[in-house]
Parts: sequence; C-alpha cells; structure tokens
Amino acid sequence: MNEVADAVAPSLAEHARIEAELADPAVHADARRARSLGRRYAELGRVVAAYQQWRAARDDAEAAAELAEEDPGFASELGELRSAEEAARDRLRRVLIPRDPDDSRDVLIEIKAGEGGEESALFAADLLRMYQRFAERRGWRTDVLGSTVSDLGGMKDVTLAVKARGDVAPEDGVWAHLKFEGGVHRVQRVPVTESQGRIHTSAAGVVALPDVEDPAELEIDPADLRVDVFRSSGPGGQSVNTTDSAVRITHLPSGLVVACQNEKSQLQNKESALRILRARLLAVQQEQAAAEASELRRSQVRTVDRSERIRTYNFPENRIVDHRTGFKAYNLDQVLAGDLDAVVQSCMAAEEAERLAAAGAAE
Repeated sequence: MNEVADAVAPSLAEHARIEAELADPAVHADARRARSLGRRYAELGRVVAAYQQWRAARDDAEAAAELAEEDPGFASELGELRSAEEAARDRLRRVLIPRDPDDSRDVLIEIKAGEGGEESALFAADLLRMYQRFAERRGWRTDVLGSTVSDLGGMKDVTLAVKARGDVAPEDGVWAHLKFEGGVHRVQRVPVTESQGRIHTSAAGVVALPDVEDPAELEIDPADLRVDVFRSSGPGGQSVNTTDSAVRITHLPSGLVVACQNEKSQLQNKESALRILRARLLAVQQEQAAAEASELRRSQVRTVDRSERIRTYNFPENRIVDHRTGFKAYNLDQVLAGDLDAVVQSCMAAEEAERLAAAGAAE
C-alpha cells in the first residue's frame, strides 16, 4: 500500500494544486496558461480516478477478508474481490506511466500523392475524406488549410487541420489517435483511367504533425523567413484568383518551405502557412531530441517517415492491413467512410505495450 501511495502522491498533490489554480479567475485572463493547466488537469484526472478506484477495490477486499474470518459465507466473494483489486492496481500502474506529452494536442495531416499519377491523387482524396469522416464521428472539427487539386479531382497535396472541441483528456486527444497515420499508404485497385480492368498499385504519403496553434509556443524570428506571394492556380494550371493572394514561406535556417493558396486573403494564407511551418519545426525539434536523449518517442518519430509503408488498402478484397500491428479486416468500405477506430486502437494498444515494456525495463 505504501509503495502505491508513494508513487501516486506527487500526482495527487499536483492535481490539487492545479485545481486550486483553475478556480482563480485571474488564471483565466491568460488563455494560454489556462489551456495548458486544463490539459494537465485532465491528464492527472486519469491518475486520480484510477487511484480512487484502486482504493475502493482494496477496501472492499480487505473488508471481505475480515468478515470471512467470522462468516465463511464471505470467503466465496473474496477471490473475485481480490481479482478486482489487482485489475484496479494494474490500471493505476498503466496510467502512471508517462504518456506522449502531445497526446492532447490537435493535429495537422499532410497528404501527398506519390507513385501512380492521377490514381495516386484520387487515392489521396479518398484518404482526406476518410480522415474528415473519422473526425466527424468523434466530434472533432476539420479545416483544409491548403491543397492542390489534380485534373480529375484528386489531391496532389492537401493539409488538413483536425481540432478537438474544448479541452480533452490525453487519451481522447486528436494526436493520441492520429499520430500513427504518418507513412506510406498503399492502394490496390482498378483505376478509373484503366481500360483493361487491371489492378494497379499506387501510394500516397501521409505526415501527421502535432499542431502548434499558439504562436507563443514556438516563436519564429521574422528575419529567418522569406515570404513570396504569387497567384493561386487550380486544376490544369488555370488561374483562380486575379490577385497575388497565395503565399510561400521559406524558413531559411532549416530550408523548410510551406505554400498556401486556399484562402482569398493573402493574410489568411500567410497565417495558415505559418501554422504549418510551426508544426513542422516542432516535429523536427522533437525528432532531434528523441535521437539525442531517449527512445521514449521512437514510435512518434516513425510517424513522420513517409518511406515506411504502414498500411495497404485492397479494394478487390475489401481488405485493409496495418503492417506495423498485423491488424487485418475486410471492411475497407467502412474504414474509408470514417470507421477507423479498430485500426487506430490496434496502434494505440501497440504503443501502450511499448510503454509498459519500457517502464518494466527501467524498474
């Protein structure tokens, strides 16, 4: 008991302190601080709830053990109560293991057509709709920040912002669910451009990035930026706007380039481009930190590597396979309609197993 109490005590104390801070109206005058405290409070709330459940289960088991000494009738319940106590202890141990600190963040998803020409661009559009519908099912909001449409209505490239409504617990966060989407998504089907009915294989690349919506979180020196404006264009290269509203931003120290042209306003396109740039810079910083410091974020580093084939979508067999977890199902039509939960859960379970193994090795 003392071992559990010692492990939980810092979290309980921090939870109580943050609760007191959030009750102070002055804290909410600083929206950024209030949001940060709210996210941490929600994360610690999982620990508090698990601790309370374990204590209740332990008290029930101890009470049954005392009563069983006087009345053998209670002995039959003791085994079940001990099992419940052990299950509650195991859940508490799991929530005490540090999570990815970005789990409660919102997400930017970048989808780019790869090998396969128009077929790849059409598949990229399918992936975009899949993420939009998945977000809708979970009550999240989506916004297309930038896109380039192909001649047949596919997507050569597109950036989608996915945002939760209000503060959420880390396990319910957008990043907690979508960080596994980065990599090569392969499709096998008969393209609309195929006249002989032959099955083709093509691919689209996906990068998932934790969103840095608050500029103060990652400040960029304006002197490090080169901003170019140009005229937006649509499918086939035709002009969409008659003014130079599209924006291309180059981050000189890193060489990263972001272009946005979806909005009619040059200012709005610049804001969207800066938002994407901040997310990319954060990903680069985290990848470097993971490589230098620890293996804690190894699975997240993989999500920004588009060279890794992660999933196959086989239309003739209505089959989807996640190559990292071994997940396989024959409901591809439902997955593309937004029912991505089972696929994502297989990735989340694999990540939790990695965290538990790492925690066990450290003990």
